[in-house]
Amino acid sequence: MMLSLAACGSGSVDTTSSPAGASTIQETPPTTTTTTVIASTPPSTSADTAETTTEEDSAADVVGTVVQFSDGSTTVELTIDEDNPTVRDFLSMLPLTLTLEEFNGREKIAYLPRELAHEGSPGSDPEDGDLIYYIPWGNIGFYYNTAGIGYSDQTIHLGTYNASLDLLEQLEGRDVTVEIVP
Repeated sequence: MMLSLAACGSGSVDTTSSPAGASTIQETPPTTTTTTVIASTPPSTSADTAETTTEEDSAADVVGTVVQFSDGSTTVELTIDEDNPTVRDFLSMLPLTLTLEEFNGREKIAYLPRELAHEGSPGSDPEDGDLIYYIPWGNIGFYYNTAGIGYSDQTIHLGTYNASLDLLEQLEGRDVTVEIVP
C-alpha cells in the first residue's frame, strides 16, 4: 500500500509497506512554487499613440514655419519660433490680407478679422523684432521699439522677423498678403 502525505511546502513522504510488515520511508525534496508578478503600464491604444504622435508632429510642424507679409513689391518674412494656441490659430487663418498702420512710434499693427484663441498661451516680454498678438484689441504688432515695454499676459509672442523700420514702413497703409511660405 502506498501512502502520500503532503507536508506544507516541505516535499512529500512516501511510505511503502513490505509483505513482512516492515516499512521504508522515502522522502522527496521539497518543491518550490514561484509566482512572478510583472508590473506594467496598461497597453496603449492606437488612439493614445495617435494623439501623442499628432501633438509631437504638430509642434514640429509649427515651429520653424515661415510666414510672408507682402504687398507685391516689399516682403517681410516672419519665423514662428514657439508653439502655443494663439500661434496655431493665427496660422489657421492664413492666407489673409491686412493693412499695417503705425502705432505710437513703437510698432506697426494690423487688425485681424477675428480674435485669436489665447487660452493656454503664455504672455511675453516683447523685444524689437517680435511679432505679437495683443489680446485686448485683437491686433498683431511688429515691434521695432520696445524700450520701456515689459512683460504682459496680454501680449502673446507669435514669432520673430528681421527687417528694418524702412522695410516695415514700405508695407504701411497697403494691402498686405499674409501667407505661409511653402
